[in-house]
Amino acid sequence: MKRYFFQFLNKLNKAILPKYGKQDPLKLKKYQQAILAYRYFILIRALADD
Repeated sequence: MKRYFFQFLNKLNKAILPKYGKQDPLKLKKYQQAILAYRYFILIRALADD
């Protein structure tokens, strides 16, 4: 159940949030780093085997 929730959040993030994957994370502003970290956190949870 939890995995499907994170998969849904991942799809929602792909549609709404900006993508910062091709940029250097150290040169991003703090709020951009937070968005990148949040997207990564959700992605890892969506791919995890429960």
